[in-house]
Amino acid sequence: MKLISWNIQWARGVDGRVDPARIVADARHMGDFDVLCLQEVAAGFPGLAGSTGEDQPERFAALLPGYEAVFAAGADVRGADGRRHRFGNMILSRFPVLRVVHHQLPWPADPQVPTMPRVLLEAVIDAPGGALRVMTTHLEYHSALHRQRQVEAIRTVHADNCQRAVLGCVPRDIGSPYVPLAQPTRTVLTGDFNYRPDDPLHARMQAPFAEAGVPRLADAWTHVYGSRPHAHSVGLYDHEQWPEPFTCDFIYVSEDLLPGVDDVRVEGQTRASDHQPLMLVLSEG
Repeated sequence: MKLISWNIQWARGVDGRVDPARIVADARHMGDFDVLCLQEVAAGFPGLAGSTGEDQPERFAALLPGYEAVFAAGADVRGADGRRHRFGNMILSRFPVLRVVHHQLPWPADPQVPTMPRVLLEAVIDAPGGALRVMTTHLEYHSALHRQRQVEAIRTVHADNCQRAVLGCVPRDIGSPYVPLAQPTRTVLTGDFNYRPDDPLHARMQAPFAEAGVPRLADAWTHVYGSRPHAHSVGLYDHEQWPEPFTCDFIYVSEDLLPGVDDVRVEGQTRASDHQPLMLVLSEG
């Protein structure tokens, strides 16, 4: 199973051109992916550089007809044109998506910096090796307070999910919103976290949990490469925004999934975004 995570900067390349088709083509060039996790997907917002306000969730779904597409907006506002303008994250899966949950992340007051609402998108997919929880997010860039609160919220979501898997749920009627579905502990968390590998929040995301039966989240890169520095994931080519390249995009996997992690890598050639895509290869779903 191959999973790609990519902050696509609303499909805007280093050349300034917005092109969702190029994003899909470059992702396919990286590998025959089964799951594609995207951050900074826009619908509306014609003020974004290079954008005409196109509905990108609809466009990506059309470009990948063999995939089930789910989208969660962190920011959802009424534009001057009267339409909903949305900005958030997307998951496209070749495997059936059993459940989708949108987790709105904390948005505390921080009046000294610009901020926007952020969301964690969760999808439980029916992967070949069994149910797998895939979550993708994009944490606040400008506010350290927001990132700290958002990391804690993600950890709480993961702990709650795993506790339901361990303790079970009371079954209710099939066909109702209470329908019992798979509650796996096996989890992949991807995204642009807007912190660097040496930031304490990177270690905090990987910290053990007090609750019994909750596997910790581990950086897949460190699992595969040990102390080798992370490959840079942003600023390789867009030196106008980013004078020096660095890493802020990560893929975390739950400890019970680590034996299946075969590889994780960063694609360093594409210029379809200011970020580079990451691929995780699992020997089982």
